[in-house]
Amino acid sequence: MSADPGPAPQPRWLDPDERRAWLKLAAVITLLPAALDSQLQRDADLTHTGYMVLAMLSESPGRRLRMSEVASRTNSSAPRVSHVVRKLEDRGWVRREADPADGRGQFAVLTDAGWEHIVATAPGHVEAVRRMVFDVLEREDVAALEELGAKLLTRLDPHSRFSATAG
Repeated sequence: MSADPGPAPQPRWLDPDERRAWLKLAAVITLLPAALDSQLQRDADLTHTGYMVLAMLSESPGRRLRMSEVASRTNSSAPRVSHVVRKLEDRGWVRREADPADGRGQFAVLTDAGWEHIVATAPGHVEAVRRMVFDVLEREDVAALEELGAKLLTRLDPHSRFSATAG
C-alpha cells in the first residue's frame, strides 16, 4: 500500500504586477528577435544568429574560434551553430579548419569576404539595436537592464555555458 501523497501543490499564480511585467517581457522576447532578423535580412541577407557568428569571429584573435566557443559567444547550441556556419561557408564568409592540437575539434575562421561583409553590415545593425532598445532608455535603465539580464541568466544558464552569462 502506497502512502497518500496529499493534495497537489497549488500553482503560484502571478500577481497583477508580475503578470503585467511578464506580458511585456514576453512581447519583447517575441518582437525584438523578429525585428532584428528583419533588419538584417533586408540590409545584409543574414539572420541574427549569422550576424552574431560573423561578429564574434571578427572580434577574435586571428578572426577564428573553436566551434564550441562560437556556440558559447552566440548563446546558441552546437548543432545550431554548425548549421549557421555551414550556410556562411556556402557564401564564402566563413571556413572551417581542423584543430591541429585536437583532430576532433574544428575552428570557424572568418574569411576576408566575411570580414568585408560584417564591416559593411555592423553600422546599420548597431543603429537598429540603438533605435529599438537604447534610444528609449535612460542611463539608469541600461544599468538596470544589465542587472536584470544577469539575474535571469543565473537561472536560465546556471553553468555559465554561454558567454553572456559569464560577462
